[in-house]
Amino acid sequence: MVQSINTKVDLVINATSHMGISEYGKIMIGDKGFEFYNNRDARKFIQIPWEEVDYVVASVMFKGKWIPRYAIKTKRNGMYSFSSKDPKKVLRTIREYVDPNRMVHSLSFFDVIKRSIKSIYKKQ
Repeated sequence: MVQSINTKVDLVINATSHMGISEYGKIMIGDKGFEFYNNRDARKFIQIPWEEVDYVVASVMFKGKWIPRYAIKTKRNGMYSFSSKDPKKVLRTIREYVDPNRMVHSLSFFDVIKRSIKSIYKKQ
């Protein structure tokens, strides 16, 4: 069994990890970090201490009415993408431990297209 890094748990919620093949499990947010545990395989887990979190990126649609996914960008190990049953509750709980200035919106589809067109013209 995996040892949790948290001593006090604030939120446990059903979630999906989007690292390669989607895996179903539970997200546990506590005083020491963010944890994801797979439902079927106890060896598949993700533990991210709060000191390691660089940014939390939320994909916001319809002016904040719907948040399909959010990601945690770490300082060393890259980006971890998740979705859950109640993403607003998860992001509010994360905001207690991560600086709100480090929580950002992801780029929209049109922002990505605009940025790529600008980069093509800068190269020429």
